[in-house]
Amino acid sequence: MSTTTSSSEITPNMSTKLETKPTQPASPEVEEEATAKPESALKSFVAGGVGGACCVLVGHPLDLVKVRMQTAGVGGTANGSVFGMLSNTLRKEGVRGLYRGVSAPLTAVSPMFAVSFWSYDIGQRMVKSVGQRGMTEDERARKYSLSMTEICMAGAISAIPTTGIMAPSERIKCLLQVQANEVEKGGKARYSGMTDCA
Repeated sequence: MSTTTSSSEITPNMSTKLETKPTQPASPEVEEEATAKPESALKSFVAGGVGGACCVLVGHPLDLVKVRMQTAGVGGTANGSVFGMLSNTLRKEGVRGLYRGVSAPLTAVSPMFAVSFWSYDIGQRMVKSVGQRGMTEDERARKYSLSMTEICMAGAISAIPTTGIMAPSERIKCLLQVQANEVEKGGKARYSGMTDCA
């Protein structure tokens, strides 16, 4: 009488248990990651433009005071204090005086911020594509977080097109602000506006 038995008789068939084990549905986070679309570059462009306009409208009066204080020389108007210069400008020129020369930065800073945000978005995509080099399709489908070095590289890329817009507009803005000091001292205005100055 033979007592040999096969291993399949002693142990239950494990492969069938593994195959019939019910699978759990994928979590919503995994599905979102797989179907996530890249952010729109146009969205970054518009957000930068609106942010740039707000930045100019809030900061221009203080920038005007800074430029006038820098060009007034020793013993300049309002004894060189920020609040003295602000009150002097408001008294002599009104609220419009605080926004003298605002057209140049408004027409240049808004596009500059728009291009900066857009090019930062493009820079992130470029850095991400380099960082994902050699990954499988499944690995690329997962969320990729940029390292601090990669974020700095994307920022450096964004500065390249931004500088081309910033330099000329800054020059025009300063010329328009400085000419107000010359007019105050009895001189004649050289420029009637931004386009004349350009």
